[in-house]
Formats: sequence, structure tokens, C-alpha cells
Amino acid sequence: MQLEIITKDDLKQFKNELLNDIKDIVKPQEKAQQWLKSAEVRKLLNISPGTLQNLRINGTLRFTKIGGMMYYKLEDINRLLEGGNQ
Repeated sequence: MQLEIITKDDLKQFKNELLNDIKDIVKPQEKAQQWLKSAEVRKLLNISPGTLQNLRINGTLRFTKIGGMMYYKLEDINRLLEGGNQ
């Protein structure tokens, strides 16, 4: 068994490839759907309900609540993926 060392550059490259793949998945939905429900956001980001709640509570991810449903702007999710939360 050979030991492989992963460098910071390897991780950065992987991150960029992953972000591009996620953007490609989200892009076709962009025109048809500007708002996503919580379940869609959790699936897209591969996070738990608790993690999504923490993103809401600490202001990392803005949301709109209508009735009992939470909605998230696709552009805010893209901004979060790109590393900014303004």
C-alpha cells in the first residue's frame, strides 16, 4: 500500500472543481426557479436540517418565511458556495 499525500493545492483544485460541478447543476434551474424550499437547499448543499437552521440563525443564508415554509434565493445560495455571504 502506497501512502499518498494531499497538498493544500490539491484541496483547492478539488474545491474549485466541486463548485463548478454544483454551479452546472444549479444553472439550468436558474431561469425557471429563483426560490428554493428548505429540502431543495439541503439536498443541493448536502447538509442536515440543523445545519440549515444554523445558517439561518447566524445570518449566513437569508430566507423568506411564508406561512410555515422557508424559501431561499438561488443567488444567495450561489454566493454562499462562492465563499461570501454579503
